[in-house]
Amino acid sequence: MRTMSLQDILFTQGFGTRRVCAGLIQQGFVSVAQHTPTDPAMEFVVQGLRFTVRGVAWEYHALAYLMLHKPAGTECSRKPSTWPSIYTLLPSPLRLRPQKGAVQGVQAVGRLDQDTTGLLLLTDDGKFIHRMSSPRHHVVKVYEVATRHPLDDKQVSKLLDGVVLEDDPKPVRASACDAVAPHHLRLTLTEGKYHQVKRMVAAVGNRVEALHRSQIGGLVLPGDLAPGRWRWLGEDDLALIAG
Repeated sequence: MRTMSLQDILFTQGFGTRRVCAGLIQQGFVSVAQHTPTDPAMEFVVQGLRFTVRGVAWEYHALAYLMLHKPAGTECSRKPSTWPSIYTLLPSPLRLRPQKGAVQGVQAVGRLDQDTTGLLLLTDDGKFIHRMSSPRHHVVKVYEVATRHPLDDKQVSKLLDGVVLEDDPKPVRASACDAVAPHHLRLTLTEGKYHQVKRMVAAVGNRVEALHRSQIGGLVLPGDLAPGRWRWLGEDDLALIAG
């Protein structure tokens, strides 16, 4: 089984430079299985390793996959222009995980507008980001849409048949569309364009008042994950996303 020095384990998990990580260990701020090793070079099996740093419990992950319940009034950017960044909702190690590229830490898989809420995936796995973002994979995304005007069968039919957006002459279709209530539309898409939901709803003569992403692939945003909260994704979760 793969082993790694405690110093390198902390470094890969985003707890600082190797020198900082060595200092944390030597000063007794790191514990493993209720022991407090002080040798940064001490080796541990990384699979399933749990440890604490300054009393904060952590588990080793070679790659990070997580979900965030994005609240309204936040931007999916590391350098937000107006609203707070979603990355401020994450603990420091997730923001500082080292990568080969210039950008450090986990990255959002796609973006949601500042006023859009719901399920957002984050990872430091570049291949996963590419696969999820590629139009060839047609990853299902389900949105709960609050509309300004009452919905009717004609609007639903148009969204299913396809509407033309300004920047693309090819009709864009919803793979599923259901008027759950007079002002509640559940819209399922398998592609992502700029402001797509808002523009599609506008194209059938209505307007989006609130937008919430409830599902990606087979992964549904848990009802007990409050806005602004996050959690790790397990293998079962990733299998649901991959479909």
